[in-house]
Amino acid sequence: MASIELELEGLNCAGCASKIEKFSQDLDGVSSANLDFVTKKLKVQIKDEKDREEIVDSITKTINKLEPDVKVVDKLNLGKDHNIHGHSHDHGSIHKEDLIKIIISGLLFILPYIFKIEGTLRFGTYLLSYLIVGYEIIIIAIKNVLAGIPFDENFLMTIATIGAFIIGEYPEGVAVMLFYQVGELFQGMAVNHSRSSIESLMDIRPDYANLVKGNETVKVNPVEVNIDDYIVVKPGEKVPLDGIVVEGESTLDTSNITGESVPRSIKVGDQIISGVVNNQGLLKIKVNKEFKESTISKILDLVENASSRKAPTENFITKFARYYTPVVVYIALAMGVIPPLFFNGSLKEWAYRAFVFLVISCPCALVISIPLGFFGGIGAASKKGILIKGGNYLEGLNDVDTIVFDKTGTITKGIFKVTKVESYDNYSEEEILELAAYGESYSNHPIGRSIIEAYNKNINKERISNYKEVSGKGIQADIDGNTVFLGNKGLLLDNNIHVRERDSIGTIVYVGINKKHVGTIIVSDELKIGIQEDIKRLKSSGIKTIMLSGDNEDTAKKVAELAGIDKSYGDLLPQDKVSALEKILKENKDKKVVFVGDGVNDAPVLARADIGISMGALGSDAAIEASDIVIMTDEISKISTGMKIARNTKKIVTQNIVLALGVKLIVLTLGAFGVATMWEAVFADVGVSVLAIFNSIRALKVED
Repeated sequence: MASIELELEGLNCAGCASKIEKFSQDLDGVSSANLDFVTKKLKVQIKDEKDREEIVDSITKTINKLEPDVKVVDKLNLGKDHNIHGHSHDHGSIHKEDLIKIIISGLLFILPYIFKIEGTLRFGTYLLSYLIVGYEIIIIAIKNVLAGIPFDENFLMTIATIGAFIIGEYPEGVAVMLFYQVGELFQGMAVNHSRSSIESLMDIRPDYANLVKGNETVKVNPVEVNIDDYIVVKPGEKVPLDGIVVEGESTLDTSNITGESVPRSIKVGDQIISGVVNNQGLLKIKVNKEFKESTISKILDLVENASSRKAPTENFITKFARYYTPVVVYIALAMGVIPPLFFNGSLKEWAYRAFVFLVISCPCALVISIPLGFFGGIGAASKKGILIKGGNYLEGLNDVDTIVFDKTGTITKGIFKVTKVESYDNYSEEEILELAAYGESYSNHPIGRSIIEAYNKNINKERISNYKEVSGKGIQADIDGNTVFLGNKGLLLDNNIHVRERDSIGTIVYVGINKKHVGTIIVSDELKIGIQEDIKRLKSSGIKTIMLSGDNEDTAKKVAELAGIDKSYGDLLPQDKVSALEKILKENKDKKVVFVGDGVNDAPVLARADIGISMGALGSDAAIEASDIVIMTDEISKISTGMKIARNTKKIVTQNIVLALGVKLIVLTLGAFGVATMWEAVFADVGVSVLAIFNSIRALKVED
């Protein structure tokens, strides 16, 4: 599967963006297409690389018809120039020529009022004023009709204003076009302001790297730095690439990645990730990832690609917009024709009402503000160290009924220490710890590592043979010719060994040798600091909490009680966690179920949940890939923050829908009864769009 990425510089028409996206999706050879109106990027997945140029050319021609002033840049094939006009015309900026046209047209518009001009000269003055401000819109409308793309805002404004001239309403025809162009100017400014706010929120990309070359350093683009190169990061600079600190020590400001203001200490030998800011000391770093694979690059790609997973509300509005405009246009046509023909109505009066409908039939306020709202919410979350992979997951947080937690590393710290050793049948505690350390010598599991640390002696691996891990139960190995079993109760029972059961909040490792249970080791893990308050905050929102654990049922239950979690399941193998989650999903099929784990080990359960949240992903590629929402720190409190951002975003999106549809419905109704004017119709179009766009910007702001 090959990719096409086009940047559409100057794209500010949301309706056109929707049409471009649909056209791209329907092309032969295209698997999927997504146009992010916020970042102005069109990403297309194609089935065969050989069709690339043909598909890009087809998309470019369509864009040329819909938005002639948009510049198309092929991001993945910069050698190919798809610039339509050779310049970028960004409607979000105030251009001198636009202002001049509006001012001249406005002056001509008021001349007949000031000098009481009448007759042909009056008509000519208004016509000249109209053509100066509206000729571009008329030309685009004609091109689109000839290309078979009617029902865009250019066509609707052209028909409505020319119609006003035909029925003798010259001032209104000019005024509506003038007001519309002024509104478009403000709308473009509002869109660009919103985009700039989002971009500044995500301004974490490093601009350069200080590459060490011999005895000097050279400023280069981070993409030019290779693995095993050395870079220098001065105080106040962003770390441009992931690597290992080889010289110096400092503290790091990680707030732009994690949302936390507390600095992190860094010294020689520590892993350092890109995007954080070096506070004080000079650091020399050996790069271990290219820029495209670095943490900062993955975070930026994740946030930028979030728009490809649209929220249900966004999908509904997109479909609604496709039907809304044609329906209103046909109603306007019927309104302008049927009463004069069949009910002896006034042609001028009913035509005017029809033109009001045409002006208001563009759904711009909805198709612009809704994506901006969701993207703003995703941007706000990322600033808090919460990476949400799509608007669907952000909106889904509003419907969460149950949160299921993994225990180790999520509810507890995941830092294990041997707290007790018991021995039986003439074995000493030292001998039990030695057997366990030898048995765990090939293991990378945290519990195994804690036993080896507690033993703290050299291990002669020649004494070990026939090493075998038993999935979900423990380890079997021959040590000095004796068969040793280390693990949970199930492992010993499977091998017909009677178990002297122990009760503890810690993890219990039973030690068996030659068919006898000879010792027990207790490895304790502590609850994370503040976990009780975090769980209490979630439960106060009406959330049910459940914990899954591989520990025995009693241990799991005690940990859950300490943390304040409603229910727990213990003695679960990895595959059992999936089964337990599926049972919970069936019990809560009308609501969303979230699973919270600590990364790749929980990948199957994270994938099965309605929404998977991975914890503590700072620098962890696996955790970033494994889940739908990534929390860069180990803080459960971030879940509450994410849900608060989701509620705030949903509220803003709902406000925009009610505002846009409400005002349009009111003006449509008034227009049908001949009360609303075309001026009011223009406000219901571009005026409401500007208000909705500025309202969407509020999604960027959220308090803890």
